[in-house]
Amino acid sequence: MKRVLISLLLILAAPAAAQDEATPDQGLSLMERGAQMLMEGLLREMEPALEDLQGMAEDVGPALRDFAQQMGPALRGLLDDVQDWSVYEPPEMLDNGDIIIRRKPAPDPAPVPSPPGAEIEI
Repeated sequence: MKRVLISLLLILAAPAAAQDEATPDQGLSLMERGAQMLMEGLLREMEPALEDLQGMAEDVGPALRDFAQQMGPALRGLLDDVQDWSVYEPPEMLDNGDIIIRRKPAPDPAPVPSPPGAEIEI
């Protein structure tokens, strides 16, 4: 996150630094200056949220890494065993805490057409 923030600040600072060296005729247009001010304001507003997000990522990261190490082989085996996930209903939790995944009912077979010239029973 810090890299992204630093990159954005460098991108925004480059036109400002170039403007210092430029003559007034070569300055930013009103639209460019407005866009720059908007981006600077957004960065200022987003900075606390980005810092909180980085702190949360640092807290949750080790737990996610442990989960992936422990559950990765089991999930990989499950993915290998189940060939077609579309034949199953979404998981359902029962009152006792059990989780079941039901198989969808098989579609009804299409009716077999009668041969031409056969009698139709009414």
